[in-house]
Amino acid sequence: MGKDGLTETNNELWLLMAKVNHEIVLVRQRELKQYHIPLRQLHALRSIQALNHNATIAELSKIMERNVNVISRQVVRMEKDGLIKRIQNTPKSNLLRLELTKKGTDILTLSTKSKENTIDAVLSSLTEIRRRQMESILKEILDKLNEYDPEKISTGIEDSTR
Repeated sequence: MGKDGLTETNNELWLLMAKVNHEIVLVRQRELKQYHIPLRQLHALRSIQALNHNATIAELSKIMERNVNVISRQVVRMEKDGLIKRIQNTPKSNLLRLELTKKGTDILTLSTKSKENTIDAVLSSLTEIRRRQMESILKEILDKLNEYDPEKISTGIEDSTR
């Protein structure tokens, strides 16, 4: 146990949060199976939509925090699947913009509705007060994670590089 006696409980909470996150991803993947689109492609479609007319492979790579070559391969697959199209920016430019096709837009719309239905089904059992408490707690955890600096926390392990 830690100095405050909560280490075991904290580990259990941490594991519970990890399990919830894992289940959320699994549920979302099952939802998307009906549209024959992986989660990463859906994120790419959303990002292209958000970038509007400024969507390029380089910009998509930044937003999705993936290597340009990985995004480039993904764009080729999505274009073959009819989800997006690449458009030359100007006749003299080799810069290609990415745009959603009707199929890509339709899948985004359907998957959003599916997600909303799942969220409602899962969270509707919580009262408004419990939802607000949950939101407050999750924001507090997120704030702590964002300010977390591992170098400021003593682990008790000697640094052998000193």
